[in-house]
Amino acid sequence: MTKTIAIAGKGGTGKTSIAALIVKLLSQKGLVLAVDADPSTNLNQALGLSLEDDKTVGRVREKMTDDVSKGRFNPTIAKQEYLFNKIMESLVESRGFDLLAMGRPEGPGCYCASNEFLRVSLDKLVKDYKYQYIVMDCEAGMEHISRQTTRDVDVLLIMSDPTMRGITTAARMKNLIGELRSKIGNVGLIVNRVKGELSLEIKKAIDESDLQIIALIPEDDNLEALELKGRPIIELPDESPLQLKVKEMIGGLGL
Repeated sequence: MTKTIAIAGKGGTGKTSIAALIVKLLSQKGLVLAVDADPSTNLNQALGLSLEDDKTVGRVREKMTDDVSKGRFNPTIAKQEYLFNKIMESLVESRGFDLLAMGRPEGPGCYCASNEFLRVSLDKLVKDYKYQYIVMDCEAGMEHISRQTTRDVDVLLIMSDPTMRGITTAARMKNLIGELRSKIGNVGLIVNRVKGELSLEIKKAIDESDLQIIALIPEDDNLEALELKGRPIIELPDESPLQLKVKEMIGGLGL
């Protein structure tokens, strides 16, 4: 049975780095579908993959919509099947995992149609290709989960940095879960870029939010070195504190 892991949180907390490492480590256990649901589309870079601008869910649907409006689309072809075939062409394949990117919406500020098609595509991909895991790098906030475009989620990891603002935002996200249409399994907090011990104020804020700490991720000089060279996150050495902590977290979650 496919397990879906979603990584959410405010921008700048390191969601994509953690998502990439989770993809790398889980791909050693089974086939993974990595989903870049953030319109900024940079999970591919963290995974060391190239991605063409037109090879995203948003662009594929946008082109079909344009073809239909201008009479270039063959009316004898089922739109859903056509879209799915194009999505298959857009999958970026790698060893142990594939990447599907949502990309930009088809209109200014409108993500609804692309989100809906993303959900349908995920369901069909899982059915046809037997992925053991889906790892979704969400955009800032709970957009995809609130619209049930991520399928049901087995593990929701809410990212924060070690600041009051970050923890407050994470707590708000957790409070939204009861209002969502999606089914959410385990919910945990990851505090990233931790230097030493958390302050008493931060610890109190976490306790009051009723958030369960899944992992405290230390700052890792290896990460900065990779970023300066423009290298993908998955090239972190096996003994790096960041990768070791993510590996420990995956084991603790039973993944």
